[in-house]
Formats: sequence, structure tokens, C-alpha cells
Amino acid sequence: MPTAKRLKSDAKSKSRDTEPRPTIADLEGESEFAQLARQHWLKTTKRTTRVKVKNDVLKRDIWDVLEKDNFPYKSLLILEGLQTLESYLWPGYSEDSSNFHVLLIALITNVKARERLETWSIFEDRPAEFSSLFTRILSMSLDQTLSLTIRTHLLCFIIYAFQSLDWATVRKECAPLVSIGIWHNLSTESKRDSKLGQNPQLRKAWKAAAKRYESADDATKARLRFERAWLYTLTLDFIRLLYAEKRKEEHVLYCERFVEFVSDLLSQLPTRRYVNTLLQDLHILPALRLSPMYSDEENGLLRDQCSLLSHYVHFTIDDQTGAQYSLTEAYDKHCAELAKLQRVALRHFKDKLAVLALSNYGSIDKRSELENLLEALTDEETKRLATFLELRTEYPESVKVSIDRPFLTEILLSTYEKRKTFQEVARDMSILPTENSLFDQGLLRTDNYDGSKPLALPKLRLQYLSVGDFLWRALVLYRCEAFYGIRKDIGDALRRLRPESKRPGETSFAGFSKMALPISRPSILEVVPALVGDDKPSVVNAEISLDLRRLADNIRREWDSLRPDDVVFLVAVDASISKSISNGSNQTISEAQKLGLISVRTAEIAQIMDDKGKSIRDPAAYFYGPNRSSTRKVQLRLDPKTYKEDMDRASRGKPDVYERINLIIRRSGRENNFKPVLESIRSLCLSEVPLASWLHENFLGYGDPAGATYKHLPNRIPKLDFRDTFLDWQHLVASLPGKTIEPGDDVTASFGPPYVLESVDKPPGEKMIKPSKKRRRDAEPALIAEVETYKVSTYKPPNTGPYPVDAPKLNRIRFTPAQIDAIISGTQPGLTVIVGPPGTGKTDVATQIINNIYHNFPKQRTLLIAHSNQALNQLFAKIVALDIDERHLLRLGHGEEDLDTDGSFSKHGRVESFLEIRDRYLQEVNRLAASIGAPGAHGNSAETAGYFNSVYIQPAWAKFTEVAKADDSSVADIIEAFPFHNYFSDAPQPLFPPGSDRETVLDIANGCYHHISKIFSELEDVLPFEILRRDRDKANYLLTNEARIIAMTSTHAAMRRTEIASLGFHYDNVVMEEAAQITEVESFIPLAMQKPENGQMALQRVVLCGDHYQNSPVIQSLAFRHYANLEQSLFSRFVRLGIPVITLDQQGRARPSIAALYQWRYPNLGNLPHVETLKEFQTANAGFKYDYQFINVPDYKERGEVEPTPHFIQNQGEAEYAVAIYQYMRLLGYPASKISILATYAGQRALIKDVLSYRCAKNPIFGLPKIVTTVDRYQGEQNDYIILSLTRTSRVGYLRDIRRLTVALSRARLGLYILGRREVFEACYELRPAFELLLQRPDKLALVTGEMWPSERIQAEEEGITVPGEAVMEGVEHLGQFVYEMTTTKIKQLREERGLPETVDPVEHVLKPITEEDEVGYVDASDEEGADEDIVRGDGTETGEA
Repeated sequence: MPTAKRLKSDAKSKSRDTEPRPTIADLEGESEFAQLARQHWLKTTKRTTRVKVKNDVLKRDIWDVLEKDNFPYKSLLILEGLQTLESYLWPGYSEDSSNFHVLLIALITNVKARERLETWSIFEDRPAEFSSLFTRILSMSLDQTLSLTIRTHLLCFIIYAFQSLDWATVRKECAPLVSIGIWHNLSTESKRDSKLGQNPQLRKAWKAAAKRYESADDATKARLRFERAWLYTLTLDFIRLLYAEKRKEEHVLYCERFVEFVSDLLSQLPTRRYVNTLLQDLHILPALRLSPMYSDEENGLLRDQCSLLSHYVHFTIDDQTGAQYSLTEAYDKHCAELAKLQRVALRHFKDKLAVLALSNYGSIDKRSELENLLEALTDEETKRLATFLELRTEYPESVKVSIDRPFLTEILLSTYEKRKTFQEVARDMSILPTENSLFDQGLLRTDNYDGSKPLALPKLRLQYLSVGDFLWRALVLYRCEAFYGIRKDIGDALRRLRPESKRPGETSFAGFSKMALPISRPSILEVVPALVGDDKPSVVNAEISLDLRRLADNIRREWDSLRPDDVVFLVAVDASISKSISNGSNQTISEAQKLGLISVRTAEIAQIMDDKGKSIRDPAAYFYGPNRSSTRKVQLRLDPKTYKEDMDRASRGKPDVYERINLIIRRSGRENNFKPVLESIRSLCLSEVPLASWLHENFLGYGDPAGATYKHLPNRIPKLDFRDTFLDWQHLVASLPGKTIEPGDDVTASFGPPYVLESVDKPPGEKMIKPSKKRRRDAEPALIAEVETYKVSTYKPPNTGPYPVDAPKLNRIRFTPAQIDAIISGTQPGLTVIVGPPGTGKTDVATQIINNIYHNFPKQRTLLIAHSNQALNQLFAKIVALDIDERHLLRLGHGEEDLDTDGSFSKHGRVESFLEIRDRYLQEVNRLAASIGAPGAHGNSAETAGYFNSVYIQPAWAKFTEVAKADDSSVADIIEAFPFHNYFSDAPQPLFPPGSDRETVLDIANGCYHHISKIFSELEDVLPFEILRRDRDKANYLLTNEARIIAMTSTHAAMRRTEIASLGFHYDNVVMEEAAQITEVESFIPLAMQKPENGQMALQRVVLCGDHYQNSPVIQSLAFRHYANLEQSLFSRFVRLGIPVITLDQQGRARPSIAALYQWRYPNLGNLPHVETLKEFQTANAGFKYDYQFINVPDYKERGEVEPTPHFIQNQGEAEYAVAIYQYMRLLGYPASKISILATYAGQRALIKDVLSYRCAKNPIFGLPKIVTTVDRYQGEQNDYIILSLTRTSRVGYLRDIRRLTVALSRARLGLYILGRREVFEACYELRPAFELLLQRPDKLALVTGEMWPSERIQAEEEGITVPGEAVMEGVEHLGQFVYEMTTTKIKQLREERGLPETVDPVEHVLKPITEEDEVGYVDASDEEGADEDIVRGDGTETGEA
């Protein structure tokens, strides 16, 4: 097989790895730091002696080495990888430690933060020492004798601390720095008094702080003075640096970090409450805007950060209460400020400021107008005006910045000018990209983000200022992330097309991309005039022609799959511009210019037509036969706002953008839904859509973390029917440990299901006294010796009919106590957060919750959300298996095709299924009419059936009930009076068993009538579908009136939110599966998909199921993933906030031995009995000595990992080894469907697929495994046997994120075989618990020869003994030879069985052992295009690089 050709990666993408990363040689070899570590803290002795840190070692061997090279990040990474912090610096820290010791702790903590590794848990064991360390870091951050580089590192440590307020030890140190004590530094006492007077709680807090200070000893007083002066001093020093004359790069970086720090403080209410007043008093924004550093052309980042800081400083919220101002309230507050200015002007400067004092607000809140009015004042008068307005007029001398006339003017203007609110900013924000927004400098900065500099991006944090603040941040970040992806795709298409220019002004494309087609310029068909009050056209329609002749059939089908409302990009490319710039200019060239790109315009498809202008409804009809056509006319809707700007530009003599467009680019549908999602977020941002009041505080991150759980809500339901949740009395008692179970009043002993549980309140006299709220946050609450009591009753379920299909479908799962706890909580109103480790039955729990809600609350509707179609389908398949009427199920979106159920649950399919039900039941009506001898065509329609029911069936049943109720009626009389004997003649006979008592006979009769009633109730539901004519009306009726369980993916909900809410759709419950994999904004939207009624949301329950110890949401760009924390899910944030969670604690997926590999991540995770008792879990894996094994794979043909294109990492040795193990398993008889091969990188997945297609695909002996995919893509899936390739040989890479390792280790049920480089993963501190277990077994593959699948060996009996037939594979070549010999024997055997002659098999060359000549080539990213549409992560990687 020829070696795959390699793509040349462009220099730009190579430069993304701006800093080299340590390899295994740096950590394990003879490097300076590695030797030092082995000598001082990584000793092989097992004795746990107290670590003694030698100051000379710290200073000479570590600090001086780092300082000499200005603290290179690679060296810090090496020290972190050598466990310097956890094994040496922190254990050896004391109050007497040197400053170098403190600084090194700060430096390595910052590295851990940048690498997203857990840090604060290291310090938790010694809170007193941590407090001393933190205080020293604060003191050193103010020390001007230290270099700015060191102070920047210290500031980064403090930023990280303030981002981690969920850790009690950190919160305790940070809180005093932003408490009310900092108001001691306000410019005047009168200003402070007026601020304290605004809220009675402020005055109370101020007095409490003063009292605490007065009663303290001298040492505590000194600490309190330091804490309240720290931020003030730090801010003054920042202002001093802004105006410093000799500015260096480190000055700018420090100031950028400081602006990041104060922006962070202002973005959360607890840290904002007092800080915002102090920062405004210190005029931080005017000082920043007037500084020489801000004006420096090179400091674009600082200017962008200043805009973000300004947004937070002026955010329209009450800093004390956290209440968000409406647009009206914000304007009223602004007017009150202007009124104060006017009063001062009139009182003190009547002569000069009379116009200002008497003007209306609208004429004086514009910067230019106000500046003109203030010009009349002298310098001294301006200063007096500022003083009267309680504005600071001077800084302390140490700052060396004087507040002169221009400075005072800027202060006054910035205080009183009118600003756009965040809603107005969101409204004006364009969500359709152009070349300007795609190649915006702020967005381009994110390309090379490595953590060394901040970015001007809002962050998703632990808490938000308001729901509007959260939505504004989400809108900005989602837009940036979408534009980042679009720019990458356009750039990739242009690189593949290779634009070239042979003559000026003419561009041709030498290459090819399946995502782009050259076109001639679009023609503008129609420009509809603007609506009243608008200045842009209401609609702009254009048309382009697509020529599909030269496209291969599969690519042509993709172009034909474009639909109305799909977004495409019209691009103008001029290769001659690219060439001239490249040749004749020394200036920095943007990526856009390098590619020759001039402009990008976004358009939506309105209609697709054939070459004759006829609308295409079915593209397949134009693919074959007489209608085959290769030309398409596409009508497009252009963005009116952009079009107007383009026309204005053209009218001023600039080139017409649309004349130069010569390319159309499309994106795959899954990635291209950014427009409807952004529109949904923006409409929420602009609306006053509230969250449910009971959830509001918890969502923002404030209040009692348990406040939204059912035990704390007033609408807790005392009595609930749990139907089939409990299987028997023993199960009921075992499921509620620590609770008292009492049989109800009507029963005395134990009894069978169904069970109705009623929680018994304590009598009023016994109720406990409410404890005082005045306890310290970290103090343990007193143990409450209150035992919950449940009174249990039962009832006889109604007879549902005589046919077997009438019997209700019942739950058969014996739920564990933790699962029952989750089901009870989820059935009650409120918030339920369920943490489900791998294999613990999250989906079964969610299904039972839905089942209980469905039967207990027939009027309520439940919205079912999941991250992927696959997860939703699994959940839906389980719901269908329960006793839930199919007519109440609705599945929106495009995943229903994969549902392995008989019904069709898509929206349109549901309409069809309703009509199918109608036909079936109308036939039953005809049969029923015939059975009772009723003449006429009663089964013509649902309407006639309804008449038949009221005229014949109901009177007949009424007559029967009269007989049944009569006291003198015997059992025989009742049976004789039953009117439907003939109809039920095909039911199991006898219908009424001989000897039945009166009660039994009536029960059977009622069951029969239930069966008949169901026919008519179903037909009554179908009646609207006979009346409604349009499919759209039928589908919408179904959504808003009929369905009670509505399922969709989180993405579908985000895309269709506005449309669904506008239909008047209402729901009561949200159940979210895979919640830890759903981004926060996509988790929020399903909570706000309905319009409020009377100002309140109808939402009663929110159930989130997920596992924050597995993968987080997939975010492409490292900058958005790590810096902006866009990968945060609502689920993981709730866990961090301390909201009570229910953790499922017994797994039923894997052998206990395999589960032990990841059980260390879940402290209380046990095993369900069946994984220890069932034969399949006890039996050894045929042909293998061990049920799991780590296999060390050395360099193969002198190569380990390779990287043909950036981040597309491959390892041929591991790929060959994985395929060889698969071949061996198939030869032993393992079914291919029970084997999955996983890789940690998209590049390795591609290579394994390539090797499989070469060695196995064409050979029926092997075939292909169930799936070859990446670990990230396989989350939520499982298989019996997993072969896992770890790929990396130079360093651990992103697998250091233990969430990924958890996913990787928890996919296998019976066998797990891991291929990797031992020394790389063994040395990693985070992975140690798993690898200590893995490496207790030999690292060479141990086989057992002479047996076929399934084995009869018992795994437990083989511990520590040699198994007969044991063979150890020395490497991939050895295994390859072994498999080759087995295959030849197998083929020979098959030939003999079938009587075939001994001839050379045409595929035998594939089976030969691996040789140099026969090498399978590496696969490039280009070969992957279209082969597998995985979500590509990070910087062209699927999963990013950590």
C-alpha cells in the first residue's frame, strides 16, 4: 500500500506551539532538575520522613536557574512535572521559610492553574500555614523592590485564588481583601457616609467591622489595617505604572494582568459589592484612558480590556442587593445623577453653568455637549465642581500622577455621559460575520493563546451578577467561538483551493475543496424598502448559479443536501493582491491578506431551483434519469444591515463588494447552526424572561445551596404514588435506610406493590427550634436526630383489559438506595442534581423519574434534553418500554431515525403515527358495531366514531352498570347483562372464569370497558388531525396540546427556542441527561423556552443527570475553553457551588477488577451483585491471561509518535498492535460487534482505520470492529472488550486531564487492553492511582494459547499462578507473526472443511507478518476530510493539547 501523501502545514499553525513542552527525557533523564528531584524529594526510599527544604538548594539550584532565563515556562513545567510543589516545597514550608520558597510555591501553583490541574487540595491539610503563605504573597505583591515580572506572577496567583472561591481555605483568605473595610480609603468621609446611608445593611456592616477592629489585639489590628489597605495600595501602584516614563514590556503585561484582576472582582457580586465604589472613587477608568500606555499603538489588548472593565464598572445592577435594573430604571438612575450635577451647577456656578443647570437631560448627557458646557469654568472652578460632586481631586504623592484640568474633565464626562446598557450592546451586535469581524484583532489574539497573557474576553465564573449578565457573556463568547470556527473553515477551504493569479484582477483555483465552489458574482434580485422606523432594507434577495458538473457523486449529494435557511458564505478572493503584498511589503500581513481574501458576506438560502428556474423539492430526482441536471440556481437572503453599509460605502466611491465575489463556501450542518443559536441567546438577553423564582438565586450562585431542593420548598408533595418503583416490601425497606416505614391505617403487615408513600410531619409541639443563622460558614452544623417517617399504603391497580397487550409494562430494575433517593427527589418539585459514575444507571433513574411524574401529574408536561441524539435515543427507548402511552411522546430533531423501537416519534412521524392509530381504531369501531348489531358506517371517521360511542356504547354500559349495582343481581345476571361478549370473543377465554365472585366479575367487566374507552379516547385525540389541513398546523397542535413528554437535544432547543416559545408552548418539568457535557448556555435555554404567565415561570422541576468527573463540553479554541471557561457546564458549576447532589454508588457495567481502575475517582463507588455473581463476569477472557493489561509499546521501526500536521498525532506501532490484538480475538471467535478500538487522538483513529482497512476489511475472517473512534466521542457508550491506544510517547498530552482517563478506563465491561509508553504515563502524578494498579501486572501482552471464545477458565482461580498455554508477546512483530501463523492455519482448516484446493489466497499478502517493505503509511488530516465527521477540537485537534 502506498504511503499517504502529507500535507504541508503552514508556518502560522506551527507557530501555535509558542513554547516548547517538556518531554519524558526532561522528567526521567539526566536533566538538571530531574537529578535534583531524585536527590532531594523523589527518593526511592519508602520512609515517610519530614521534608527538609535546604535554602541553598532552593536559591542556587532552582531560583537562580529560573531567574537567569526570566522564568521560562518549560522549566516551570518540568518542576511541576517532578512534583516539586506537592512533594517538596509545600511539605517543607513553614512561617520561617525564605521569600524564594514562597515565590516558587506561587510560580508552580500558577503552572498548575494554567495547565488546569487541581491545586488547592494540596494546601488543605495545613490551613494555618496556607494563611501565612497567602499573607506573605499579598505583602510581596506590594513590594516595589521586586521586579515587575515576579510581581506579575504573584498577581496571577491572586487572580487564580479569586477564581477559586468554592474552596473554603481560599475563600477565608480572599474575603477580607474585598470587605467593607476597604471603604476606609474613599476620598472623603462625607462620600462614605452618603454611600452607607443608601442601604441600612451597609451601615450595620460598617459598624460591625468597626466593632471587630476595636475589640482586636494589636497583631489583629495590624492585619485588619493591611487587609483593608491592600487593594487600595495595589490600585494606586497600577495608576503609577500607567504613567511611568520608562515603560518596558513587563510594565504592560503587569497592567494587563491587573485589569484582568479588577474585571474579575467586578464580575461577581460578593467581590464587586464594595470594590466597585472604591475603583470608581480612584477614577480607574479615566486614569487608564488618559495614560500614555493606553495611547501606545501596540497596546491594543489593554484598550480592549479597558472596554470590558468599563462594561463591568457601569453594569446596570444594584451593587448591594444584586437586583438588575430594567432599561427604564437604568435611565432613571442616570437622570438622578444628572439632576445632582444640575443642582450643584445652579447652586455654586449659576453664572457660568446656567445653561447646563437648566437644559433637559437629553442635551447634556452627550460627551461633546457636556464638554462644551464645562469649558466656561477655570481650572480651580473645575476642581471645586468635582469636590462638590464628591469626586476625588488628588492622588497621594507616591502615585506621582496629578489630577489636572484634562483629567478632571475626563472624570466628569465619564461620570455623567450616557452609555449603552448591555441590552443595547447586545441588540446592535452583528451575529453574521464579515471579513472585519472574522479577522478582528481581538479574535485573532485567541489563535495563539497559551496562558502567558490575558485576553479581553468575559469569563464564565462561579457566580453571575444577574441572568442578563450571564446571557451577555454567553452571547459574546458563543459568537467569538462561532466566528473562530467559521474563520478556520474558510481558511482551510482557501488553502485547499490554492488561489492563483496569472493576470491582474483574475483569480483561478488550482486546488479543490469539497466545501467550496467557484461562482460568478451574485445578482441582486430585490431590495425591499425599510420598515417604518428602520433605516435598513427589510429584505435583500440575491441569486447565484452553482455548477456541479465536475463534482464526484458523493460531494454532489452533499451540495444537493443544502436546504432553505442554511447559512453559506460568499467570499471574494483576489490572488494578485496576495502576491503583490507578499512580494513588495515588509509590514505584518494578516492571514486574510495571505490567502488573497478580500471580503466575506453571510447569506441564507431561500430557495434552490434547477436550470429552468423550477423549485427543487427532491434532489434525488435530479440525480439520475432524464431530469439529471448539473446546474442549480440558488436564491439567497443577504443581511440587510451589512448590505446597506456596503451600498453606502460604494456610493462614496469604494469598490462594490458584490462585484468581486467569486466563491461560495458551505459548512457541515452540525457546525453551522450558529445563527439560530445566537439569535436565541440574543432574544433572551433582550427580554425580561425570568427564571423560576425558586431556582433564581441558585442559578446565579447565591443564597442557600440547598434552597432549591424539595425538602426546602413550600410546595413539597406529602403523598406520592411510586407505582412500580419498588419491586416488593423487602426492596422498599432496604431502599430507605435510616427512615421509618410504617404501614398505612388500612393495613397492618407487609404487602406488595404498588406503594403510595406519605411523608409524616412531626406534630407541631415536637418541631425543632429553628437554629440561629449566625454561625460561621465553615462551622459544622449540629447533628439533627430527626428520622424521616413514611406511611405506606397500597391500592388495587385498575384492570386495563382482557388482552395481553392491555397489561401495563412494569419496571423490573431493583433500584439501589441511592437510586431511590434520586427518584424520590426527582419526582418531588425542585432541583435534583444526580451524579452518575460510569455504569451506575443514570438513564434508568431518569426514566423512572419521568414515569412517576407522568402518572402522578397527568396535566404536567416534561421536556427531555440530552447533549447528543444518541443519548436521547437511549433514554427514549427506555421510556417507550415503560407504561407510558405512545401518543404522549414527541421527539423533535433529527435523531429519531436511530431509534430501535417500533413507533415513529419524530414530529412529522408522530402526525403519521396518529393517523395510523386512527385507521387501526376505526377498524375496531366497525368490529364493535358489528358485535352489538349497530347498523351504519360508524368507522368512517373519528367524528362518526364519537357519535357511535355516545349513541350506542355509553347507553349500553349505563344499562349494564344499573344491573351490576342492583342488590338482587346475581353473578350470573351480571355476566348475562354484559353487552360486549361478542366483541371480546377473541380475548383469552373464558372471559369470566367459572366460580368468580361478584367483585372479580365487575373488575373484569370494568377492564373490558377500559379497553373500549381507550379506543374512543384515542380517536377523540385524533379528531383535530381530521380538521386541520396543513402539516405545520398538525405538528404544532401536537407540540402544544397533545404531547406530554417532549424530547430534543440541547442544540435543537437552542436553535428553535424562539419559534417554540412563540407557539405558546408550556411545560412544568425539565429532565437533562448528560448535563455535564452541555455548555452552560445550552443548559439554560431549556429552562426558559416558555413565556411567563403572570410574571412567573410554570417550571416546577429541574433534574440534571451527569458526571463532572468525565468529559466537559467540547469547545474548539483553547482560549475560549481555558481562559473564558466556556467549557463550564451548569452541572459542574452547581457541584462547585455546593448544591446538594445525589451520587449513585453502585456500578453494574464492568468486572470489579476493571472498575477498580477508576473507582479511586469516586470514593464510595461499589459493585452491584450481578457483576460479581454472573458467569460472564467471572469467566476469563479467552486467549488472554488477564482481564485487563497495560502493554508497553516501544519505538516501532525507530519511531514513536509523529505529527504529520499540527496536533494530528499518530503512533504506527500502537496502531499495528491494536489491529493485531483485534485479529487475534477474531481468530479465537470473539464477535466483532463486541470489540471497540479507541484512540486518544483523531490522527491515531485515522491511522488505525487505515491499518484495519488494509489488513481486515476485505477478509471475512476478521471484518471490522463495532467502532473505531476517539475516547471523547465514545463517552456514554460501552462494549464488552476495548482496545485503547494512548498514542503519546514524548509526553502525557491532554490525557493528563484525568476526566479523559476516567472516560477511557470505564468503557469496557469484560476486557480492557491498553497500549502505551510506560515511562511516559507511569511518571505522571495525576494518573498515578490508575497506573499503580495497571502496572502491578506485567507490561508485555500475556496470551493463553489453545482455547477458543468463550473460555471456561475462572479468572479468580488464576491469580498469581502460571496458566497452561501461557505465552508472552515480546512486541508487535512477535504478535504479528503469531497472528499470521494462526490465520494461515485457520484458512487451511476452512479449505479442508469445504474441500477447496490448496491455492494462493488473493488476500494472503494481507496476512503476512509486518515487514519493512509492507509498511502502512501514515494518514494525514486531509485524508480524514469527509471520512468521519467528528467534532474537531482545539487547534485542528479533536481534543486539544494540555
